[in-house]
Amino acid sequence: MRTKSHNEEYDLIRKVIEGDSNAFRQLVYKYKDVSLSLACSILKNKTLAEDVLQDVFIKVFNNLKTFKFKSSFSTWLYRIVVNTSYNALKRQKVSLSIDKDNYSDVMLPFNDRDPLMEKDQKHYINKALSLLRPDEALVLRLFYLCELSIKEIEEITKFKTSKIKVDLHRGRENLNFQLRQLLGDDIKHLL
Repeated sequence: MRTKSHNEEYDLIRKVIEGDSNAFRQLVYKYKDVSLSLACSILKNKTLAEDVLQDVFIKVFNNLKTFKFKSSFSTWLYRIVVNTSYNALKRQKVSLSIDKDNYSDVMLPFNDRDPLMEKDQKHYINKALSLLRPDEALVLRLFYLCELSIKEIEEITKFKTSKIKVDLHRGRENLNFQLRQLLGDDIKHLL
């Protein structure tokens, strides 16, 4: 069953196919932040993720006429983001090991501060996500940020259901561990 939101989105897609560049800008605007976040989960490099995102939206624009209107546009788009990101990772041979010494200066004294502001929360959560394995960070973002079901994540990533569940479990544990490493006892202010 299609919702009003899906119908409006499908109307935008039809307009793009007919050549309406303003409609495409609206689609890009709606999905650019989440798409960048997903690409960063895999690539661990914001600059490279931004480059990949440009490629993604070019692919989307050029291939939108192949969209079947049978699934959610976001599922179709996120699959392109994931594939393009993994391909870029292979091409660039980006090292996935994070040098934890780069984050030693992140420990800040919060003793005399109020609870973390929303901006600080996002900063530390994104920092902790950047320290996770790419698959864990990707699955956590798809499940929590994009609010996708396990079945939708399976469709996007081509991971098996069991792998998704394991990555969600381990990802939550590792995220908690990384946040504790970054914030120490001040993690309680994050929650």
